[in-house]
Amino acid sequence: MIATSQARLASVATKPLQRPTISEDWLTVGIAFVAIGLVLGGIWPPLPTFSWATADDLASRIFGPQNLQRSVIAGMALGVLAGAGAWLMQASLTRFVAGFGVVYTLTWLAQMIAGGAVVSAWGIEYVIFALMLGLFVSNVIGVPAWLREAARSEYYIKTGLVILGTSILFSDLMQAGLLGLAQAVLVVTTVWFACFWVARRLHVDDEFATMLASAVSICGVSAAIAACGAIQGDRRKLSYVTSLVLIVAAPMMVVMPYIVRAFDIPDVVGGAWLGGTLDTSASVVAAGELISPAARDAGVVVKLSQNVLIGVAAFLLTIWWTLRNRPSGSERPGLKVIWERFPKFVLGFLAASFMVSFLLVPSLVSNTKGVLTGLRTMWFGLAFTSIGLETRLLDLVKTGGGRPAAAFLIGQALNIVWTALLAYVFFGGMFFAVPDFG
Repeated sequence: MIATSQARLASVATKPLQRPTISEDWLTVGIAFVAIGLVLGGIWPPLPTFSWATADDLASRIFGPQNLQRSVIAGMALGVLAGAGAWLMQASLTRFVAGFGVVYTLTWLAQMIAGGAVVSAWGIEYVIFALMLGLFVSNVIGVPAWLREAARSEYYIKTGLVILGTSILFSDLMQAGLLGLAQAVLVVTTVWFACFWVARRLHVDDEFATMLASAVSICGVSAAIAACGAIQGDRRKLSYVTSLVLIVAAPMMVVMPYIVRAFDIPDVVGGAWLGGTLDTSASVVAAGELISPAARDAGVVVKLSQNVLIGVAAFLLTIWWTLRNRPSGSERPGLKVIWERFPKFVLGFLAASFMVSFLLVPSLVSNTKGVLTGLRTMWFGLAFTSIGLETRLLDLVKTGGGRPAAAFLIGQALNIVWTALLAYVFFGGMFFAVPDFG
């Protein structure tokens, strides 16, 4: 009996630890809420600073011992959270840890470059540099298998999206009444159907067209990922769409504020135009700063309104795609199928927004807003660096003979024109009182 017990103990000791099976969506919700809970509880290391103006600033502020120490500690904290999720997704933890160090370093460098005063003045955001550094490694140096293990753009951005929910207060949306939401609804619905129609006319398949239309009409990369989850789309097509979004966004961030100033477009109208067309909240803030605080605030309200629609859009896309693609003659899919297809990280996003809007005291929300914003920025930075690492520029040219890219560009052009008209209607003072953004 003793020998049998010893044999069983030996068998248990040598048997590899079984990892529970958890979907990526639920993992990102869990990781994000752990991070949010730690921040709300005051248990989070100080985040590094990236703002500098001169060579002396760069040496002392950015590469000084204190900031480097903060950078390392923050990277380790992110690595522990990300590594735990990667392990639960059956990743090689050794490869992930090694690769994560590289992804984090590239993201840190991107934020450092974007933090320069000259770069900030031009409104060029960190996401562009993160993408460029990732593209350089992918297309010039090459991405080894151990680095590819940590280049998980969807994983990082879904986590960042849940944390993004903490920045969306319903009171902020009410600052512009229902005008921002009304513009967002009209932009999303009109541009989505227009872009989808153009894509289908160019013989782009439904799956590709859905992701392209969602990216153009709602909020770029985030919406494309939500749409991909809703229709259970091809990850390679998603990588193509996200890369295209960021490449097109770079010149828009610089050119659009210039157009607002050159044509004397009212600041609030210009901000609403930026908020409806630029694809990330951070890019809206950066571009709006080039115009005025009022333009920045108007843009943020409109962009937040569009972000809120991510959940609605994902839900509707899930139902539409499930009904559209059921086998001929089969029964209509029930709620269980729709639930299985629905991207669960969207629920985390909505839950985070509800929590900070109604469950937490305003002082706690206000005091932790900066840390949560910085934390979200780091997750997004990891995602955009990973997008670059996952992208081969030659594939953007070859894929579909360039037709998906053409559909995206036509859709974006329609988006720019339509959103400009709506910005004048809702924020130009012709039909509604112009909100006071201070």
